[in-house]
Amino acid sequence: MRVSRSTLTVAAGLVLALVVPFAATLLLTGSVAAVSKPEPTRQAVQPRMHRLVLPINSDDPTTMRALISTALNLPKYYQERNEPFEIEIVAYNAGVHMLRVDTSPVKDLLRVVRGLTPGIRFVVCEATKLGMERAEGHPVILLDNVDLVPNGPGRIIELQEAGWSYIRS
Repeated sequence: MRVSRSTLTVAAGLVLALVVPFAATLLLTGSVAAVSKPEPTRQAVQPRMHRLVLPINSDDPTTMRALISTALNLPKYYQERNEPFEIEIVAYNAGVHMLRVDTSPVKDLLRVVRGLTPGIRFVVCEATKLGMERAEGHPVILLDNVDLVPNGPGRIIELQEAGWSYIRS
């Protein structure tokens, strides 16, 4: 039996039409039956670190108390879920009053926050502090364990760019 050249061409075309897509699918999906992939080792997955920056730029005691409420409740929420949490409060403009010894309407509440949330960090915009000192004609004394950053809004931007969440009170 003799097979014509056109029949061979049609048969080869059909085989290629079936084999090429099948081979491409195997290559793209990584499914090769002859090679077995080892089961990946399962390691304990560390929970994602949650990080929050809270800005305060108001001298309104109600706004300060709302911020403090958030600073107390969120760490508790994540602690109950056994997930790590960091929080930084950034004070600038009139919000610096929250962390001043002489003008803070919430300094007693801040002691409670520190006791319940030891990892919390409070920072004050140094540019604002220096402006207050010039305007008032005397040094501005901050509460204990308050750090200075060169620029409050700049610090917030840096933290957001590093993946920190931002909640406005």
